[in-house]
Amino acid sequence: MTTKKSNITKYPSTLITVATCNLNQWALDFTGNLERILQSCVEAKRQKASYRLGPELEICGYGCEDHFLESDTFMHCWESISELFERGATDGLLCDFGSIVLHNGARYNCRVLCRDRRVLLIRPKMALADSGNYRESRYFTAYRPFRA
Repeated sequence: MTTKKSNITKYPSTLITVATCNLNQWALDFTGNLERILQSCVEAKRQKASYRLGPELEICGYGCEDHFLESDTFMHCWESISELFERGATDGLLCDFGSIVLHNGARYNCRVLCRDRRVLLIRPKMALADSGNYRESRYFTAYRPFRA
């Protein structure tokens, strides 16, 4: 009788710690929102997390309504991300921020993934909430992948 060796030890798994947060964000309170995001990053690092996942639209706040149509709202979001970089929030931590992004004249509700003071990926929302109390398509464009 022969025994077959398992390949389990050949590819050891790596455990990661994921920090999720539910922040008390306010529409257009960029300073307060920034401080709460920064504190959540500090706490995620303290807990030795590798990945920090924040809520949707955490930088500007969810209920901005028609302010989503104003260009300075987008500018303030990028200023907040820049401040998070300057204050070391993303140093050694993959941060997934919820923010708005303006690209080629289209407004997107996005996930902005950052680490070590760099933007690694911007992922626009592909399916918008448009039922019940939600009218996301009033403010945002659903991302459609380019098809050649």
